[in-house]
Amino acid sequence: MAANKRILIMGAGGIGSVVGGLLSEGGHDITLVDQWVEHVEAIKENGLTVETRWDKHHTHPRALHLYELAQEEKPFDIAFIAVKSYDTDWATMFVKPYVDPENGIFVDYQNGINDERVAAVAGADRTLGCIITISAAVYEPGLALRTDTNDLGYKIAEQDGSDTARARELVEIMQAAGDTEFTDDLWGDRWSKLMINCMNNALAGISGYGTAETRTNTDTRRIGIQLGAEVARVGKAQGQKLHAVLGLAPEMVIDAAEGRNIEEVESMLLETARKAGSGGVPSFGQDVRKGRRTEIDFLNGYVSEKGREVNVPTPFNDRIVKIVHDLGIGFEGNPAHLKPLVEMLP
Repeated sequence: MAANKRILIMGAGGIGSVVGGLLSEGGHDITLVDQWVEHVEAIKENGLTVETRWDKHHTHPRALHLYELAQEEKPFDIAFIAVKSYDTDWATMFVKPYVDPENGIFVDYQNGINDERVAAVAGADRTLGCIITISAAVYEPGLALRTDTNDLGYKIAEQDGSDTARARELVEIMQAAGDTEFTDDLWGDRWSKLMINCMNNALAGISGYGTAETRTNTDTRRIGIQLGAEVARVGKAQGQKLHAVLGLAPEMVIDAAEGRNIEEVESMLLETARKAGSGGVPSFGQDVRKGRRTEIDFLNGYVSEKGREVNVPTPFNDRIVKIVHDLGIGFEGNPAHLKPLVEMLP
């Protein structure tokens, strides 16, 4: 039954393309929709190549330009929202008319915490979340890369934490794209993943480093610990139950930021750097390298905003947000941009 679902993936960037390509290879009915003309045309003409650290797959999902979606008559059963955070609202509204109005569901496949925004458009009763722990990129049309070697790829959850048949079915579907688990704690898992994103993404963007280098460089590694600890403190103050991600427990990150067991956490970060591989660049860093708008306000900026609501200081996240805003759009990553953050280290 799962293989018969019509799945629309709105956004054929790194995550959308890797997931869409591998699901297509696994026998699922996949349609990618994107505004990158050359990428869509390359998939139409030659298929989509998905390269991982282990192997290469030549896959054949359908690909549509935005305007071509209007020609679809048969409704989709599932819509994956895999766009940048700042595109969430319009992208969800754009695909909503093409999703089965009775039984169709929407799944948030994004960095940050955008689930409530998807639900505001699609309906909370129709919206699930996917926590993503892989790293992916598209640098040229028709070629998607998965650059990490993490064991777990995805977690699927209902917004209210319930264990439903549709969530379990989605877990089954996603196995074709990588190891997938069900979780009954979407919000705790979202905040835990946000901790990892805020420890690495913006730092990679402003410094110009890749994922691994951000964790092996002493300054960025220790700034990342401070950033992550602030995320964990804010999440805990909101009442979230946080979980380990990539082997890093939030409590360990808080301890390291406060000078306890820092060597253990740094050792674990070095191991995540090894798994990330030398070619990995987080999505924020990819945006900077492409001269595009970043997701700073939906990652570190979101933490600063929620910290103010619960009276938890977030000085490192506040500062990195200011640095990115001051640099504007189209800047080049440079380690010199890290100086204000290095000066804040205890």
